[in-house]
Amino acid sequence: MPDPVDELEFARQLREGQTFAEARLWERPRARRMGGHKFRRQRSIGPYFADFCCLEAKLIVQLDGDSHLGREAYDEARTDYLRDQG
Repeated sequence: MPDPVDELEFARQLREGQTFAEARLWERPRARRMGGHKFRRQRSIGPYFADFCCLEAKLIVQLDGDSHLGREAYDEARTDYLRDQG
């Protein structure tokens, strides 16, 4: 299990280095602007980090652009894991 401090620092780094698409998309769900639902950025779920998620709605949004080219097996494993978690 990763150290929670390292996990928080890594999430912070992901937020600071967000892509243009992530920054643009975040403007919509932030501050409960989507039906009052609380969305989070770069949330740790098991061994993965969700780009955006709403825990109460059990909704995860991943923006896999060019940085994920050639990582299809990783993305598929992540999707399977997250789906298995509900």
